[in-house]
Amino acid sequence: MLAALLKFREFGIAFPGALYLGMPWSDLTKTGDTQYTNEGLDRLLVGSEGLLSQSAALYAGNHDLLMPLISPVYGQYESFPPTYLVTGTRDLLLSDTVRVHQKLRQASVVAELNVYEGMSHADYMYATDTPESRQVSAELNGFLLRHMQ
Repeated sequence: MLAALLKFREFGIAFPGALYLGMPWSDLTKTGDTQYTNEGLDRLLVGSEGLLSQSAALYAGNHDLLMPLISPVYGQYESFPPTYLVTGTRDLLLSDTVRVHQKLRQASVVAELNVYEGMSHADYMYATDTPESRQVSAELNGFLLRHMQ
């Protein structure tokens, strides 16, 4: 979604009224520390070798991984819509999500970061009958209602 919005800006396409980023993989260079510290703790992604490294190679091809359309954390976020971000303390991509939140805030974008204790990557989408999943849904709903007017 981040890369798409960067491309939207390039083509002069209007942004949506608000944006939801659920645990975004925003840096394919494996720079974020949680790709190391949460290795083996994230029960879905597990580690960056294997699925993530192969997906990065397939997605990027011969392109430089630092290109904002490949690793959007290196893009510019001025004029981005209000953004709701969610992650967990055991998410392999926690650092990516936090870094995007910081970039959005530095660009004066309304951005709400929600970090859930003990949650692995996308847990709230798979374990939908949990307090965390219900809380994400309720908070996201409120955020979108506030910003989609």
